[in-house]
Amino acid sequence: MTISGLYVPLITPFDESGGVALNCLAALAHEVLDDGATGLVALGTSAELFSLSPAERAAVTDVVGGVARDRGAGLLVGANTPEEVAALDGTPALILVPPFVRPGEEAVVAHFARFPGPVVVYDIPYRTGQYLSVAALRRLAALPGVVGVKYSPGGINDDTIALLSDPPDGFAILGGEDAFIAPLLALGAHGGILVSAHLATSDFAALVGAWLCGDVARARPLGRRLSQLSAALFAQPNPAVVKAVLHAQGRIPTPLVRPPLLPASPPCTAAALALLPAPVPAR
Repeated sequence: MTISGLYVPLITPFDESGGVALNCLAALAHEVLDDGATGLVALGTSAELFSLSPAERAAVTDVVGGVARDRGAGLLVGANTPEEVAALDGTPALILVPPFVRPGEEAVVAHFARFPGPVVVYDIPYRTGQYLSVAALRRLAALPGVVGVKYSPGGINDDTIALLSDPPDGFAILGGEDAFIAPLLALGAHGGILVSAHLATSDFAALVGAWLCGDVARARPLGRRLSQLSAALFAQPNPAVVKAVLHAQGRIPTPLVRPPLLPASPPCTAAALALLPAPVPAR
């Protein structure tokens, strides 16, 4: 299994009553695919996964999975347990490194060895509290059920260089650090899982494609501009600013997020909107 290109971890739009706006979710999924995304992620952390009821999670998975199947697009689904992975029947699962408990690298490898696969490990140590060295990532890559990593280390360090200079065979390294996606792609990442790509999707798709085919002249200016946009979209806790901008564009019915999050402030929303490409006038 090869996973590459641009995957968009879809937000969960809410309607005026606070319920999940499933029709708008389907529309968003189609929009990002129309604009060049390779695949979709259902029930990622940007979907406010932990605020959704079991019934809402099932509905979101059905809608996003249905769009991906209809469009022949890639699909990842957030999961937590081996039973949830098995129920996906071969669809790759995106699984967070166990947060808060900081079990140690040996325990993280043992944890992922329990999953039947295919699994993409979500490595984001500044949120989980568990750092993974390049040696641990290589051990994870050697597990039969693990097919890749959403790599969000908070920047670029020696382990990043070591991993991308000699990537494990058949192991997808997908940048998950939106503001750092350009240098990660330049170093050899196979794609990205980027919530920022709800906006300027075609530009993010072009950025990924340019680095994958070695078109440096096209990639560099895109990377500079999109890193600024990503920084603005993460100026407040994700996905508040992304939702506020989508609402300002008329693409979702409300900018609502669920507790413990708060809606984005007007100044942060305006700053992100100012960095978006100007809309093409209708003819």
